[in-house]
Amino acid sequence: MTEEEWLVSDDPSRMLDFIRSRATDRKLRLLACHCCRAIWDRLQDKSTRAAIELAEQMAEAGLTGVNQREYAAIRNAAVTACNRIPRSEELLAAAAHVPLYATDNPPTSSMLSYTLREMALDAGLKAAQLVLLSEIFGNPFRPVVFDPAWRASDVALLANGIYAERAFDRMPILADALQDAGCDSDELLNHLRDASATHVRGCWALDLVLGKE
Repeated sequence: MTEEEWLVSDDPSRMLDFIRSRATDRKLRLLACHCCRAIWDRLQDKSTRAAIELAEQMAEAGLTGVNQREYAAIRNAAVTACNRIPRSEELLAAAAHVPLYATDNPPTSSMLSYTLREMALDAGLKAAQLVLLSEIFGNPFRPVVFDPAWRASDVALLANGIYAERAFDRMPILADALQDAGCDSDELLNHLRDASATHVRGCWALDLVLGKE
């Protein structure tokens, strides 16, 4: 895949296949969870929702950071939930499998790619996946180099608060603080200030500021 193809792609499956071999476990888990949250209202089974929340927890803490008994119970309940979904409910069946692959250790990227591809058959979810892939991975052909000197105390405080509270409306304030700290990356600053952007945990720009991968 070329840079131009990435930037204009309308095929989330191809983008994911391109990026998944170089994506961290955390980024893959978060992408999977955000894709499922895009249809949260359709995921009525509490076991599936609990598995998605578990995958989000693992994205931050890893397998060792979760209670092993709870991990096993949630996984088993999610498997049972998958088996209850009628074959005719293809979208729900695919979505229910996503947190199972996302809670594998490491996440099963090939199966995640397959199930997300199945979910992308829904036009609305396809559009959501395109947005999420750009939001989480940015332009992989031109990674922004972050100067640690830009991570001033007020910058770090702002960034951690935004992440912890999902207060993405504060992103332009973070951009101002970064610029005051000497940041001269137009790409980074513009993304943080983009009022039309759909920001999520795993955002490539916020992750840069936080030093997350």
